[in-house]
Amino acid sequence: DAIIELAEKDERIVGITAAMPSGTGLLKMMQQMPDRSFDVGIAEQHAVTFAAGLATRGIKPFVAIYSTFLQRGFDQVVHDCAIQKLPVVFCMDRAGLVGADGPTHHGCYDIPYLRGIPHIVLAAPMNEVELRDLMYTASIYEEGSFAIRYPRGRGKNAAWKSPSDFQKIEIGKSQKLRKGKKVAILSIGTIADNVTLALNDIEDPKNHFAHYHFGFVKPLDVKKLHKI
Repeated sequence: DAIIELAEKDERIVGITAAMPSGTGLLKMMQQMPDRSFDVGIAEQHAVTFAAGLATRGIKPFVAIYSTFLQRGFDQVVHDCAIQKLPVVFCMDRAGLVGADGPTHHGCYDIPYLRGIPHIVLAAPMNEVELRDLMYTASIYEEGSFAIRYPRGRGKNAAWKSPSDFQKIEIGKSQKLRKGKKVAILSIGTIADNVTLALNDIEDPKNHFAHYHFGFVKPLDVKKLHKI
């Protein structure tokens, strides 16, 4: 839904997937915008290089691939996109453990294999609202590639589209979700919700526990880490 909304506002945006239109949700865009969405089949390397080629011509590709299968296109992410600072957006579904999808689909390695690549942003939203705003932020980011990782499953926030206007997120900035004096809990991605629920169950009258959400794994909010 968000990519269709963005594409209606920005004619440069196209969607690309590699035989995962239903699983990534890109099927809806393929049905509504067939001339601006592409399924290249089980060929992740081609999907990434295809996106890079489009990016050189001023097009803004959103590449929707499961985290585990983007590993097949690792070299292309490095050589065709990141090193050339091309503004390709990677939407990595199934990040983390995936339950019934099975062990071949566990997206366990995207943080380490992408953090070492230059000229790429790696983000992990904590909820649907942040994911939607990260997609918008990525759509206007022109300094390099932008990767967003998020888990399998349905979201919990029914009001994910509120407020209706997209909000730009400051790249590389963490968020303080709870004040605390002695223990700092740092979370990345949707586990922030579980941390919040757990902390709500703890009697903490002296505010021992602080909670920070690091929505950007690259670049890390090093300034905030030093302060913590």
